[in-house]
Amino acid sequence: MTDRPVVPTEQEFRGRIIEDIRPWGKFRSYPRENAAAVKIITVNPGASLSLQYHHRRSEFWVVLDEGLEMTIGDRVWRPAEGEEIYIPREAAHRLRCLGPARGRVMEIWLGDSDETDIVRLQDNYGRGDPKSR
Repeated sequence: MTDRPVVPTEQEFRGRIIEDIRPWGKFRSYPRENAAAVKIITVNPGASLSLQYHHRRSEFWVVLDEGLEMTIGDRVWRPAEGEEIYIPREAAHRLRCLGPARGRVMEIWLGDSDETDIVRLQDNYGRGDPKSR
């Protein structure tokens, strides 16, 4: 038995997303099992989140606006509005806003976690400097 929380794989999580087409458009319903939080993250122009990872959770992000830059591991790209991104537990990741307006993502935490489960590798605001640990 392990102390690690139940965190679904990307394939398990994506397999439980439901899309329903309606006369007015569509909706996508994301599974709530193992979700510790659902948040909307808003990043100001020119700002970025810390380069970070988590021990107890994976994350699933839905890009709501253009103008963002994502980093996951060695991959850096500008995701399209509506793009859905799975961030595995312990994968280094960062979100930056390169556009002229604020950029947002919807974030779903997968696994039993809280705000203390952040390991910052780089941070522009002096939080969690690895040299101070």
